[in-house]
Amino acid sequence: MTGPIPGPTTPSTGAGGSVAPAATAAPRAGRAQRIRRTRRVLAFLAVLAVGGLALAALDSGTRHGTLDPRSADPYGSRAVAELLGDRGVTTRVVTTAREAADAAGPRTTLLVTDPDLLGTTQRGVLRSAMDLSGGRTVLLSPGGHSLTDLAPGVHTKGDAASDTLAPACTLPAAASAGRAGTGGGLRYTTTLPRATACYPSDGHPTLLVLPTGTPGGDTVLLGAGTILLNESLAEEGNASLALQLLGSRPDLVWYMPSLADSDPDAATRSGEDKSLFDLIPAGWSWALLQLFVAAVLAALWRARRLGPLVTEKLPVVIRASEATEGRARLYRKAGARDRAATVLRAATRERLAALLGVPHTQAHDPSALTPAVSARLTGEPQTRDVSALLFGPTPSDDAALVALADHLNALEREVRTS
Repeated sequence: MTGPIPGPTTPSTGAGGSVAPAATAAPRAGRAQRIRRTRRVLAFLAVLAVGGLALAALDSGTRHGTLDPRSADPYGSRAVAELLGDRGVTTRVVTTAREAADAAGPRTTLLVTDPDLLGTTQRGVLRSAMDLSGGRTVLLSPGGHSLTDLAPGVHTKGDAASDTLAPACTLPAAASAGRAGTGGGLRYTTTLPRATACYPSDGHPTLLVLPTGTPGGDTVLLGAGTILLNESLAEEGNASLALQLLGSRPDLVWYMPSLADSDPDAATRSGEDKSLFDLIPAGWSWALLQLFVAAVLAALWRARRLGPLVTEKLPVVIRASEATEGRARLYRKAGARDRAATVLRAATRERLAALLGVPHTQAHDPSALTPAVSARLTGEPQTRDVSALLFGPTPSDDAALVALADHLNALEREVRTS
């Protein structure tokens, strides 16, 4: 009576005795577990992203750009706007030259935060309003690009050497404020009559007051906007000077030029190119920082715990002979005769050193190993041949590599039997 003949469906066992279907089921289970873990991480990151965007959207109403009267950032100007409000001065933010010109009047102070960004048409509209309004116009850091139209007869004279300067003029607002942070920006020079020059640096003022053609009107040129920033308002006489320059009229129009009013060639002429980070609003950068911190915390939470190494059972046991043959095939496929010869010689040298009593640290030293091997050989020592065999050049072809392996085996056999 014969037993059943194993068919194709009979499960086969590996060298370690494991059944093939069970061996394939383990990787499938691991793959499914990794997919579930990846989905959980992606879901967590999606929740973080939505939360960050929501925080940025909620926070965008209080975060604006530099010199913005609505911004509480260090480089914003909300503090001076609130102080002016306590003194009965209303602040209105506009973003176009037409809105600024329509709002200008004898009871209005018009503040232009970046005159050099304005195009030719916008500068013409603003200049007409300055001449006819009878109010005050404050220009922050106007350069040569905008001075030609907005303050003809005034020229720049480089940057101020120091940040805090003394008034050194008879202007009541400057004399009352004392030292202030008007430096750190541009200096000016002019030959116009009745111009009041204050806060000089190396003989050139950082603040100029120019009368306009309409009685009661004037134009203030301020080389730097430091006195208006939240972070420096409390220093020296900055607050006093800012409140007196901007609070002389009951209405303050805060003109922040928008992209529609900007001259596309202004950045090229000034030699300043804005980077990507300069174009990102402050609220978004804060949201990105929050997302980064959350991602780091999530990585620490999901990271592997530090501790001793844990051994794991291999799903399949591979015989040493199979591993050796597999590595040999890889060497042959890559044509790595140099690597194969190096491995053969190194292994032979280590075994010979153990047989001859040569220290392990000197097993690869020709001056230590070669004399010891030659001394054990029968007959006349062949030191030169032994050195070439153990430390020689790379075989030129596969036949030479096979011959090298045979010679190494013969050498080791002779040393063992001597």
